[in-house]
Amino acid sequence: MHDLVIFDCDGVLVDSEPLSNQVMVANLARHGLSLTADECHRIFTGKTMPEVQDIARGLGADLPENWIAEFDAETDTHLRQGVPLVPGISELLTLLDERRVPFCVASNGGPDKMRVTLGQNGLWDRFKDVMFSAYTLGVGKPDPTMFLTAAKQFGASRPVVIEDSASGVTAAIRANMRCLAYAPHGGGEDLAQLGAEVITDMAEVPALLGI
Repeated sequence: MHDLVIFDCDGVLVDSEPLSNQVMVANLARHGLSLTADECHRIFTGKTMPEVQDIARGLGADLPENWIAEFDAETDTHLRQGVPLVPGISELLTLLDERRVPFCVASNGGPDKMRVTLGQNGLWDRFKDVMFSAYTLGVGKPDPTMFLTAAKQFGASRPVVIEDSASGVTAAIRANMRCLAYAPHGGGEDLAQLGAEVITDMAEVPALLGI
């Protein structure tokens, strides 16, 4: 049985991706780069904010030096208005607790953002001490360092990662970890090609983990 479950945050624990994507589209439009929501999702999902900034500038956006702080503040304002949990997550976490399977979160997002999204859903206390962030580690997915650091801290020999982005799946595969890719709205084929096992419902996870 797996001895650690590593969750991504946005799109896996909380359904924050659509809202963050809307903020990104509007923000970039103000800075001279017009993208559709689908284009924005395809180009930026799973990237660290410095990577997003570099890519956006490469596509023609005229971003100020403090753009990351500006975007984070805008996103924070919108996220505080309410972000739902991904369906089935509460039940899955309860089952992991009952089976005494440790879990943590590993995200390219910052701790402040996770405090907002997880805090309003009652998950902050469950994850605040088992949180791994690209902001604090200094390196993000698709580099495997975050996952390897989490596994080392827990002393885990058979961790499993639950992700929803290409960069996250790539990081898991590079770390030689099993990866379940959550793709509830389709598009899982690309993640499967990267080496993930695609799921469309969190209710599928227990059977796959043998719990």
